[in-house]
Amino acid sequence: MESNSSEKVVKSKGVNVWKPMIYALVLVIGILLGLMLTSINNGKKVPFAQVGYDKIDDILTFVRLKYVDTVNTEALYETAIQDMLSSLDPHSNYIPASDLARENESLEGNFEGVGIEFHIMDDTIIVVSPISGGPSEEVGIKAGDRIVFINDTTVAGIKIKNEDVLKKLRGAKGTKVKVGIVRNGGGKVYNYTIIRNKIPLYSVDAAFMLNDETGYIRINRFSATTYEEFTKGIRKLNEQGLKKLIVDVRQNGGGYLNAAAEIADELLTGEKLIVYTKGNAYKRQDYVGARDGLFEKGALTILVDQGSASASEILAGAIQDWDRGTIVGRSTFGKGLVQEQYRLGDGSALRLTVARYYTPSGRCIQKSYDKGKEAYNEAIYKRYEDGSLLHEDSVNKADSLIFKTAKGRVVYGGGGIRPDVFVPFDSTIFNVAYAEASSFIAEFTYKYYPQHQPEVEKFKDLKSFAQHFVVSDELYNNYLAFAKQQGMKADSSKLLVYQSKIKSRIKAFFGRQRWQNEGYIYLQQAEDLDLKRALEKI
Repeated sequence: MESNSSEKVVKSKGVNVWKPMIYALVLVIGILLGLMLTSINNGKKVPFAQVGYDKIDDILTFVRLKYVDTVNTEALYETAIQDMLSSLDPHSNYIPASDLARENESLEGNFEGVGIEFHIMDDTIIVVSPISGGPSEEVGIKAGDRIVFINDTTVAGIKIKNEDVLKKLRGAKGTKVKVGIVRNGGGKVYNYTIIRNKIPLYSVDAAFMLNDETGYIRINRFSATTYEEFTKGIRKLNEQGLKKLIVDVRQNGGGYLNAAAEIADELLTGEKLIVYTKGNAYKRQDYVGARDGLFEKGALTILVDQGSASASEILAGAIQDWDRGTIVGRSTFGKGLVQEQYRLGDGSALRLTVARYYTPSGRCIQKSYDKGKEAYNEAIYKRYEDGSLLHEDSVNKADSLIFKTAKGRVVYGGGGIRPDVFVPFDSTIFNVAYAEASSFIAEFTYKYYPQHQPEVEKFKDLKSFAQHFVVSDELYNNYLAFAKQQGMKADSSKLLVYQSKIKSRIKAFFGRQRWQNEGYIYLQQAEDLDLKRALEKI
């Protein structure tokens, strides 16, 4: 390549006098690059791998240049990364750039779009419910509405998929989308223009009074907004005479550690240790309660089950270790590892396990993953088989994992948080006839709720609906006819023993259409064996 520079190469006895200077310059540049090649995430510096021989790159280069068939080397690269991380532990993982936004939504507590929950049935998009306070609710879209046009494009009868609906309805805040709605089975199309906005993803499903003195709060995950939602719920219940509290974290897979610690602080008195973390590259970090909590003295119960994990176990562990309340349900999942997320240069992310967390008594409740990721993930299903969800005495309690609570009670580390009061898993769902018969209730509700909407909306509140709305035999028989049309094989006579249970679920789903998740949970109290037991013990 030609150069217009006026540089000259000076030689003396065949030796380039610039060489020492060049070597020095290369050394300086190398040092500077070493200092610069760091990624700063969450205020922490994480060094990149040292520059050197990269065997993975070499192998992929050979595959790309020499392999017998054309291959997607980018996909191979990502597979190699996933396999490498899975060999570390079950929770370190790689998130491609295309999936990162969706992965982060539930943790951040919001997304941008029109704000509806929908379901596709009979090749039609049905609005299950508009999200409270969202732009769809503001323009008048209702549960049961059928979306037939989006931006003048027909979306009914074209075998549209969920991901296609999301692409059409989601978008940047402030942008517009036009939808055509058919309502109440009529033929008229109602046109709405919706201005997209930030849509809250609520992590607190319900906060209501079970009786005159006992409140109930259900948390489905621990996100950036959970603490704020929780304190709002507590304040509402305090105004209604709260003296006893049940916090439900069943099937809550976790989330942000800080959110769980802040909620525990609202329930514990004084400056008590809530949880501590430590890892190879991380010194011990203590999370200690600091504020006067909103509910520090009333009777407290935490509802847990086999799906309660991570941050849920932090909350339950702190309450149990300080003897603050009673843990009711079944042994939790057993995830005691802490991940941090690091953005990578191409927009993807690494979630890397950086520490273990320990309850105040010193317990690490992480279950073993020595047999690999597949066995680790299947362990939850083995609990159905080995009876540990049905019989407390089938749970292994190793003497080497004994710890003591503040009052000297014995608790165990390893394999999750064991409840103070064991409640067997409701085995009704194992009945084939009942399981099949109840599996069509959601779709029946989505399709037929508009016909019964006036009956539901005449009730001023959820409590009056619960007391006075009755699922008639006619509505029940309409459901059975619908289920048979959808392929139900169970004979109606075999379902007589489950009729009241099925009617209860139909009522709960109708309530959900009107009062969202809180409606469903409130109306399923009578069928919730864990909650019944919690009410007995609180």
